[in-house]
Amino acid sequence: MARPRLELPDAQAVRALLDGEGRIELRVTPGARSEAMSVEAGVLHVKVRAKPQDGEANSAVRKLLAQALGIAPSRIDLLRGATSRDKQFRVDRD
Repeated sequence: MARPRLELPDAQAVRALLDGEGRIELRVTPGARSEAMSVEAGVLHVKVRAKPQDGEANSAVRKLLAQALGIAPSRIDLLRGATSRDKQFRVDRD
C-alpha cells in the first residue's frame, strides 16, 4: 500500500509566521500516525512519526519544516524546546 501524499501548507503561509529575525514557534506532536503540518490560529502545528528519543523527532521536524519552506535542513537551527512540544527554530534566510 502506498504512503499517503504529504500535504504541507503553502511556503508563503509558513514564511508569514517568521518574525523579524527569522524565528518561528511551533507545536509538535511526536509519534503520530502520519506526518502533517498545518497553520491553525497563527500557530504552526507539526505531526511527525518519529518518537521523541535521541533527538529523532526534532530531526524529523527540522526536515519537514525545510521541505515546507523549500530549503535545505542545514539552514534551520533549533533554538529552544529540545525536550518540549513547544519549539522555536531559526531559519537562515540568506
